[in-house]
Amino acid sequence: MVDVGDIVGLVFAVFFAILILALCYLLIKLTKVVEETQKLVIGITQETVPLLGQVNTTVASVNGELVRVDAITANVQSMTTNLSSLTSLFAATLGSPVIKVAAFSYGVRRAAGKRDHDEMTKKVKAELKAARR
Repeated sequence: MVDVGDIVGLVFAVFFAILILALCYLLIKLTKVVEETQKLVIGITQETVPLLGQVNTTVASVNGELVRVDAITANVQSMTTNLSSLTSLFAATLGSPVIKVAAFSYGVRRAAGKRDHDEMTKKVKAELKAARR
């Protein structure tokens, strides 16, 4: 006769065997995933190292160009300072006399224009009076 304990033991043994087979299947799949991950990391490393070398070269080139731009900027700043000083010097030495001459010539032109206008007005009035008589 078959004892109940034997059946329970057999069921437990079958369950344990199925569990071990499932774990083996998962372990094989996990091994494949780790191998693919390893290949991916090797590929990324092989692609990244030359790329980093190119980036270093590019950064060094850009730094060289920035040094040149900095020198140009310093020269432009120096030129701007010199031009500002020259403008201030011109305004201080020649600005005031030039303004005085311009104001004087404007006054002379206006006075001459007013005198011509007054003379013309007198002539027109005289002709109108003569025409009325």
